[in-house]
Amino acid sequence: MADRVFVFDTTLRDGEQSPGVRLSMPQKLEIGRALVKLGVDIIEAGFPISSPGDFEAVNTLAKELKGVQICGLTRAREKDIDVAGEALKPAEHPRIHTGLGVSDNHLQYKLKMTREQALETGVNAVRHAKKYTDNIEYFMEDSGRADPDYVYRVVEAVIAAGATTINVPDTTGYTYPGEYRRLIEGIIENVPNSDKAVFSCHCHNDLGMATANTLAGVLGGARQVEVTINGIGERAGNTALEEVVTAFQIRRDLFGVETHIDLSLLIEMSRMVAGLTGMMVQRNKAVVGANAFAHSSGIHQDGVLKERSTYEIIAPEMVGALKSEIVLTARSGRHGLRHRLAEMGFSFPEERFEELYDKFLQVADTKTEVLEDDLRELVTA
Repeated sequence: MADRVFVFDTTLRDGEQSPGVRLSMPQKLEIGRALVKLGVDIIEAGFPISSPGDFEAVNTLAKELKGVQICGLTRAREKDIDVAGEALKPAEHPRIHTGLGVSDNHLQYKLKMTREQALETGVNAVRHAKKYTDNIEYFMEDSGRADPDYVYRVVEAVIAAGATTINVPDTTGYTYPGEYRRLIEGIIENVPNSDKAVFSCHCHNDLGMATANTLAGVLGGARQVEVTINGIGERAGNTALEEVVTAFQIRRDLFGVETHIDLSLLIEMSRMVAGLTGMMVQRNKAVVGANAFAHSSGIHQDGVLKERSTYEIIAPEMVGALKSEIVLTARSGRHGLRHRLAEMGFSFPEERFEELYDKFLQVADTKTEVLEDDLRELVTA
């Protein structure tokens, strides 16, 4: 692949931080195996020092999953890094993900550090992580609200210390696509050693911009995306894996990048995670929602039945859906009704069809959806 984007999935770490979600070890392993089959490059398996359960999760996935990088999250503290290093020992390809905040807000109110203290702490953390692996990712929490000049200094210093991936998080979902793209571009242009690292997008969805910001970051030069299945995660969630990788495929003309993701497994993966986490997917969710390939408007039904591309830019089978669905409602037209009747094996002369259509409209005005049983009653009445 000439221009590869690496997919870093954090469903098992950031996704499990969703309020109300708790996954057992067998469930985490089930999701982990499915993520490997899906084709993700890096699985962030947990935050090893945070609890014995997270240590076990990282350690178990490190033992069981092959052909994928297993990542453990840490704060920029030696003890955190030591525990992560221990948990990751069995991994075929271990990664340590360490770092701390870079915005003045986080430095002042959360970390109680000066800029210089935080920079030194970050550099020391990267150097310490090198005792365990050369695969080190450094996160700069709240980059979206930080002073770009300070961000540039931090990036240059941690790359010099040994970081190979730089995570540029919009932790609070504050930025908009143009701003986030300029942030990534500014780092790459202004940091002398930026060519020695991969830059990563980690965007939250507080203002509904997670996917848009991530895609903008890729246009700005980032080559890793940090995502979760169904976009689950803290508060309003993370960037949805399925939305980003499908956008890359549909808009190849714009992005010109590739991933290793098998798009035909996206709906299956979405349903698995929804079932195991209890976080149901909204019906109109992009790519994997129940309504993503359903048409109820007569105008839309007529168009899509004549030529799918009139209203569908994604082929259903591309992402694992069986087919488009014509949903009959009071907004449906003759073409949609005739199509559904034909699927049931019925064909009628025009005069008889018009009679059925009038009866159909009467029924449709009383129901949310006209089902197959309703149509059989109309036909046999």
